Amino acid sequence: MDRLSSSTILPDAFQGARDDISMQLEIIWAQIKAPLIVPLLRISVVLCLIMSLMLFIERVYMGIVIVLIKLFGRKPEKRYKWEAIKDDVELGNSAYPMVLVQIPMYNEREVYQLSIGAACGLSWPSDRIIIQVLDDSTDSTIKDLVELECQRWASKGINIKYEIRDNRNGYKAGALKEGMKRSYVKQCDYVAIFDADFQPEPDFLWRTIPFLTHNPQLALVQARWKFVNSDECLMTRIQEMSLDYHFTVEQEVGSSTYAFFGFNGTAGVWRIAALNEAGGWKDRTTVEDMDLAVRASLKGWKFLYLGGVQVKNELPSTLKAYRYQQHRWSCGPANLFRKMAMEIIRNKKVSLWKKVHVIYSFFFIRKIIAHINTFVFYCIVLPATVVVPEVVVPKWGSVYIPSLITLLNAVGTPRSLHLLVFWILFENVMSLHRMKATIIGLLETNRANEWIVTEKLGDALKPKAGLKAPRKPRFRIGERLHLLELAVGAFLLYVGWYDVFFGKNHFFIFLFIQAAAFFIVGFGYVGTFVPNS
Repeated sequence: MDRLSSSTILPDAFQGARDDISMQLEIIWAQIKAPLIVPLLRISVVLCLIMSLMLFIERVYMGIVIVLIKLFGRKPEKRYKWEAIKDDVELGNSAYPMVLVQIPMYNEREVYQLSIGAACGLSWPSDRIIIQVLDDSTDSTIKDLVELECQRWASKGINIKYEIRDNRNGYKAGALKEGMKRSYVKQCDYVAIFDADFQPEPDFLWRTIPFLTHNPQLALVQARWKFVNSDECLMTRIQEMSLDYHFTVEQEVGSSTYAFFGFNGTAGVWRIAALNEAGGWKDRTTVEDMDLAVRASLKGWKFLYLGGVQVKNELPSTLKAYRYQQHRWSCGPANLFRKMAMEIIRNKKVSLWKKVHVIYSFFFIRKIIAHINTFVFYCIVLPATVVVPEVVVPKWGSVYIPSLITLLNAVGTPRSLHLLVFWILFENVMSLHRMKATIIGLLETNRANEWIVTEKLGDALKPKAGLKAPRKPRFRIGERLHLLELAVGAFLLYVGWYDVFFGKNHFFIFLFIQAAAFFIVGFGYVGTFVPNS
């Protein structure tokens, strides 16, 4: 009997202590809720609604412009002069401009042959084109392979130069800048740039160069990306949806209205005179391409986007590679905005409306507000209103505007409309990573200039003839954990269960699904799995 009574006393003591802690937490929550939490949440809701409206107006504006472009048939050939470059009996091949083709690469074992082969296969008079391979590889084996590939093409009569440096200062921008210093570049009029996984069609130069030769005000002709591995996994399909909107809408609108858009860093042709006038390549941010584009635009140069010219390339198919890419793409523009905002405002060569477009639309809305609002509103503020029912979000802000923005974003990839829900969930998860990178760029903290080359797999995952299929690699769970995503997932799961027991609006359906998406990404179960990735 004594033993029984002592065994029941301890649980009662623990129960009492637990009840006491719960009561204290409830008292603290009650004391801070009304005077602090509710007002802060109301302010957050108002700010998020304002940002949502800004995003919505921007999307509608671009949608209207695209419709007008289609209705009035404002094709590039109608806005700018285009004539095929004709043979001249007297001048011979010297009638054709000299073109430099730059291919920057870094340890590109899987794709170096594809890119070099495609560049060497470009149709253009052989004495009027120079292929320049800028190899920053640190792996000596890969370096040797790339050099041998260049020698192989040189033996076929291709004018190809293999260039290396003794450091990686400036990363891609540094390599491109160093490449432009070579003596043979002085004879070139234009430079086409292709990243290591890009494969231009043979007629690429015939379709782009004439715009530059006949329109001296044009500095850049940008082609569209065509994704060769978009069907590899769900993550690549979702990327295709986002990037198709970028090219179909954002780049087209910028080209048609202000003759300005961000250079995509590859699959484009620059007028070398414009590139030099703008100050050349700079490595002050991780978006050297956007930096050059903004500086050239401020000098009065115009850009042209050609949606009909497509260049094949590869989407990152591993979560690790995609996260590094998105960090660079989100951090870089925010950091560039911090560095160039006043320079844009003080510029006297461009119109006031173009300044407004660059600062407000191009930078502030698309590169900053979009990332911050997506995460803060849909993953923090809206769920928090479940726990704080005193704060109400109007239906137009929580349902109608987000739905319309999503539908407008989906027009670029009609074949993936059935994946819209997955796109929303994944974009919400990635918004945490993008918002963090954006803040790092704005504050210019330690990771602001972090540059990690996006891993390309090429044919690495395709089974080779006569070889056994590789065993499924084992992963240590610690290598794939993303703690911030797991923490947000836990928060959404808690709020979802709170809504089940105490809520009235059935918001838990979204909360549970979004929490699951955060957990899936948090544990790294997204994208393609490859050994040692």
